[in-house]
Amino acid sequence: MLSRERISEISASSTHGKKVYTDYSVTGIPGDGRCLFRSVVHGACVRSRKTIPNEDLQRKLADELRSMVADEFVSRREETEWFVEGDFDTYVSQIRQPHVWGGEPELFMASHVLQMPITVYMRDEDGGGLISIAEYGQEYGKEDPVQLLYHGFGHYDSLQIPANRGPEARM
Repeated sequence: MLSRERISEISASSTHGKKVYTDYSVTGIPGDGRCLFRSVVHGACVRSRKTIPNEDLQRKLADELRSMVADEFVSRREETEWFVEGDFDTYVSQIRQPHVWGGEPELFMASHVLQMPITVYMRDEDGGGLISIAEYGQEYGKEDPVQLLYHGFGHYDSLQIPANRGPEARM
């Protein structure tokens, strides 16, 4: 019989040393080009224990967050211009459009706009659990981050991993 420590070692080695989370719930977000911003808005409400907005209000708040993220790019131009693909002004102009997908740069800026940490997860290789793939805004604390599930192909959903729950070992 395997000990709990040995199971953890096996689990960690099969996921490239990443912790695997198997206790979580996902809230589906419409794939309308706003999914990153909608997911962040939803996760920020969960984190702040506020009422989850209905779909129309979620869309409005996502568009407001998008606008604030674009403004944050402009205000931090000197420190962000280097990691934006292509012409900076064109990039910022495009990201202001409601159906343009967001990605890592927008998550980084959203963490600053909201002054909240954001953690992004993906399904592990086996598809049975989640692993953390990116963290933003750690200077705002490491506890209770806004949690997103990235599916690949540019889609994000809102994610909730119960607080005070460590990763669960699995074989």
